[in-house]
Amino acid sequence: MAVLAEQRDLGGSERAMLNSKLYWYFGFFVVSGFCGLVYEVIWLRLAMASFGVTTALASIVISMFMAGLGLGSWGAGLLTRRFLAGSGRNALRVYSVAELLVGISSLTVPIQLKAGRLLLQHLGSFGTWQSSQYYLLAGAWIALSIVPWCTCMGSTFPLLMAVIRRTGQPTSERSFSYLYVANVVGALLGTLISAFILIELLGFQGTLFVAGGLNACLALCAFTMSFRGVFSAPPENANAQRPPNGVTLYGLPKSAILLFLFTTGLVSMGMEVVWIRQFTPYLGNVVYAFAGILAVYLFATVTGSLDYRSSALAKRPVSRAGSWSLLALFAAIPVLAADPTLSLGNIESGIFCLVSIILFCATAGFLTPMLVDSWSAGDPDRAGKAYAVNIAGSIIGPLIAGFWLLPWLGERKSLLALSIPLFAIAALTAFKKAAPQPLGKKTSNPRILFCVAAIIALLLLNFTHDYETRFADRRVRRDYTATVIAAGKGFERELLVNGSGMTLLNPITKYIAHLPLAFMSRPPKNGLVICFGMGTSFRSMLTWGIPTTAVDLVPSVPALFSYYHDDADKVRSSPLAKIVVDDGRRFLDGSSQTYDVIVTDPPPPTSAPGSSLLYSRDFYEVIKRHLSKGGILQTWYPASQGDDATAASVTKALSQSFPYVRAFGSFENKFGIHFIASMEPLPAFSSSELAAHMPAAAASDLVEWGPEGSAEKQFALVLAHERSMSALIGKDPQVPTMQDDKPVNEYFLLRNWFHYYK
Repeated sequence: MAVLAEQRDLGGSERAMLNSKLYWYFGFFVVSGFCGLVYEVIWLRLAMASFGVTTALASIVISMFMAGLGLGSWGAGLLTRRFLAGSGRNALRVYSVAELLVGISSLTVPIQLKAGRLLLQHLGSFGTWQSSQYYLLAGAWIALSIVPWCTCMGSTFPLLMAVIRRTGQPTSERSFSYLYVANVVGALLGTLISAFILIELLGFQGTLFVAGGLNACLALCAFTMSFRGVFSAPPENANAQRPPNGVTLYGLPKSAILLFLFTTGLVSMGMEVVWIRQFTPYLGNVVYAFAGILAVYLFATVTGSLDYRSSALAKRPVSRAGSWSLLALFAAIPVLAADPTLSLGNIESGIFCLVSIILFCATAGFLTPMLVDSWSAGDPDRAGKAYAVNIAGSIIGPLIAGFWLLPWLGERKSLLALSIPLFAIAALTAFKKAAPQPLGKKTSNPRILFCVAAIIALLLLNFTHDYETRFADRRVRRDYTATVIAAGKGFERELLVNGSGMTLLNPITKYIAHLPLAFMSRPPKNGLVICFGMGTSFRSMLTWGIPTTAVDLVPSVPALFSYYHDDADKVRSSPLAKIVVDDGRRFLDGSSQTYDVIVTDPPPPTSAPGSSLLYSRDFYEVIKRHLSKGGILQTWYPASQGDDATAASVTKALSQSFPYVRAFGSFENKFGIHFIASMEPLPAFSSSELAAHMPAAAASDLVEWGPEGSAEKQFALVLAHERSMSALIGKDPQVPTMQDDKPVNEYFLLRNWFHYYK
């Protein structure tokens, strides 16, 4: 009976039912886009917690995510052509299975990533950090963990296009753009709701459960509709009856469409990487800044896609050659917004940065679905291949931008370099064949438009400035991780990473090393400094005459050691000194070494993305395994930059991890807190006893920058400001303990706006 129903002609009521089904399919893709964005963001964070907070690791995760989407899009396109072309019901059922499998990933991927971390820990030297073997193994495990599920996500486009094709709708030739709009709307909602609400309320795992539940609901709805839906009759020999080979554009070969799709994917994703680094000085180094960039990107993309849909339905021209000149020009506009010579306040500069990407994103949002629709003419197989080509560009773009362009050219020139392929397409479309003029309408000459756009881009190249030019005295280094600026003179010198101030020449960074070392009941034998900064704590620890290892994530940071300390080369050449470029947590995971003292100075601000991984109870459990008997951990917390809830959350994490914890305000009792923690009792040493523990070189180093003239008086300043652990927790007793899954310091808007934990 189902087959007969599918083959009979459709009446008016059935046609109305089919129209209503299209709204359901739109809703499916809104929800699916929401879930996909949630998975991408949280899987990236979980992978970084397991394998290291590095740009290389982030690139691997994003590449594997996109590779799975592309593989699913291409494979499902073949599947629909060979096996599902004649049955909308079966295509909808396969779609429901794909959504169910995606939902299952919310349970399995976190477990898989943790298992991969344990595996690498047991491989010893074969999995040495930063080695090619390490990234090969980590990449292989990440691929095994997420690619199968991402393949299911990518398959949904061709599968639902096949369903829409069997509804007999006359607009099915533009079904890709219909679903594309829905998917991007969902991704926009996923960005805003997860970053601003769900993760703060539920944590990473709880948010994954929400996404998994939504996928399961989609699967159930789609499967139910496959029995109730009305589908048009397939033509005889359906597999052989494919639609025409799309349309040609701009008088170019049809294959040019695939080249254009690859290029837009590469440039768009490459620029997103550059924007994040370029806009950080203006938007701040917080997860909400990155969410804001992504939200604006997606909102503008939706706007452009809707404009394309509206133009196509109204039979207005959608393939004007001049669009590519505009796209290339709009790609260059953000260099003006990020110019530090503009006389704008911090808020105004941040808004200008976000506004500057709107035109580019909207134009790309117009062109991408137009290109896929033109290539596929509604055929799921061709649409799957075309979208896979676009995704292939999206895989390569971030790698080119992060590992080649940014270290070589910097942010401003990288953006302009990424606009060059777009200018090449603009020239090709403008000069190959002029865009047709609609009857009764005058449009701009694409050749003139190209020349104007190219001239403006050249002017931007010559008359805009990089962020570091705001500092008269500076030294700049760029690598695949960050842009690092050493600026200033004398005690006014500062260290900035991606425009965010990291540290200053301040006695606090000396206390970070000397305080826990002096609290040792016996002479210390070795030490570890996590987060190098200006190298002050590392330099101070070496004055104790003990082997000292310093670890920093950004290669360019230790390279600027000599900018801040005249004796840096001598310190670095000491046989006791060792500097490692590494993720501090991953360094410990891959080592069996124990230390008498471990000090951590997480990068500011306290809300910096990923910083919770150095404040969490999970991290302190790692630290405990690397402390020798009687060893001490020192954690610096810049309280003046945080809030009561974050301080309470960090205090809880330390108290639940170590039986003995003490907290001391900084020497001036304003800026922050020195936490010292141990598995053994921490004696109530006086300032004179602490000073007596110090070698002469260490005592001299402690007072090098004052404010007191003796080590005893210097320690007295800190001991006088001891803080009660219960009082710190009592400032916000309801706040959750800082954990990898609940980064209280990074997600705080509900707490700040609505006093959620009060």
